[in-house]
Amino acid sequence: MSSRGDLVTRVAAIDCGTNTIKLLIGRIEDGPDDPRLTVEVKEARMVRLGEGLDQSGVIGEAALERAFAALDEYAATIASHDVDRVRFVATSATRDAANADVFTAGVHARLGVDPEVVAGTEEAALAFDGAVRNLAAAPGLPVLVVDIGGGSTELIRGDALDAPPSAAHSMQIGSVRLHERHLRSDPPTMEEVAACVRDIDDALDRSPVDARRACSVVGVAGTITTIAAGVLGLPAYDREAIDQAELPVEAVHEMVDRLVAMTVGERLTLGWMHPGRADVIAAGGLILSRILRRVPVGTLVVSESDILDGIAWSLG
Repeated sequence: MSSRGDLVTRVAAIDCGTNTIKLLIGRIEDGPDDPRLTVEVKEARMVRLGEGLDQSGVIGEAALERAFAALDEYAATIASHDVDRVRFVATSATRDAANADVFTAGVHARLGVDPEVVAGTEEAALAFDGAVRNLAAAPGLPVLVVDIGGGSTELIRGDALDAPPSAAHSMQIGSVRLHERHLRSDPPTMEEVAACVRDIDDALDRSPVDARRACSVVGVAGTITTIAAGVLGLPAYDREAIDQAELPVEAVHEMVDRLVAMTVGERLTLGWMHPGRADVIAAGGLILSRILRRVPVGTLVVSESDILDGIAWSLG
């Protein structure tokens, strides 16, 4: 209990995607006014769980080892914070894997909970909730939330900020998936880039969420926040500087073009580039750029709050 008599719930949220496993530990205070989420720990490990999954249909042994090593660290952190509730949400990689049961057993052995392999629609709803709760200024409605992951990309349209999304769709295009499928050269060839763009455009053409209807766009997750660091000209990745940044769309396109033209080695020299993202950032950037080509807005709002925050809120 807090000094005001508010009910405090200590929560641990884990989001397991195709490229990254993220952890948030925080306190949800359910007071007389609006509830509040105070973040105490926010960490990410790039384990590339979906490595080769698009071709093999299974999670590889090396990927499982990397993921379980990260979860061992997370289990120790959670134990040291006296957490009341834990929720583990597993997204694209474990939805698609034929050996998902092996991963599930490993998670339970380490954390005492089973991963929830959520459908794309629930994944989108969690991402929307996490993205819009902490916006400094109300976006124009309808708002389009874009969440680019390693294996999938979510488009979520909201006609109100205090209601569930009005439309959502999970497209099976992501930074890891498209990198492995198309961008095999270093740097990618023009033909490889063109094939990747066609794949993205085909997915957008089939999506029931029409990006052209949006009056504002909020981008979340590592691909977008990394590109934002580049657009902002940061010497190193800075979460506070990136959160709530409003980026000119044309500057985003220019940064994506620059990253696509670079080798992986050249990207690794950028102070704001995480080594685990350097090879797949071109594919993720192309997804973002093709989405923004369809949206009639001049700026992209970037939020450091995403599906992880949405998972945490769901435990309150």
